[in-house]
Amino acid sequence: MAHNKQAKKRIRTNNEARIRNKDKSSAMKTQLKKLQTLIDAKDKSSAAKELLLTFSHIDKCAKVRVIHPNTAARKKSRLANLVNALS
Repeated sequence: MAHNKQAKKRIRTNNEARIRNKDKSSAMKTQLKKLQTLIDAKDKSSAAKELLLTFSHIDKCAKVRVIHPNTAARKKSRLANLVNALS
C-alpha cells in the first residue's frame, strides 16, 4: 500500500487511465466483431460502411496508445483486404 501522497495519487490516476483504456479497447473489439459478422455474411455494401466506423475506432485507440500504431495499421490493412475481397 502506498504511504505518501504522490504514490496514492499515482494509484488513483493509473486506475482512471486503466478504466478509460479498457472502455476504448472494448468499443474497438465490439466494432471489429460487428464488421466480422458482416464479412462472414458476405454483405459488401454494409461491410464497406461499417469498415469506416471500424477504422475510426482503431485510429482513436492508436492515437492515445491503447494499441501500438503499427498494430492499428496492420489491423486496418487486413480488414480492408477482407472487405475488398468480397464479391
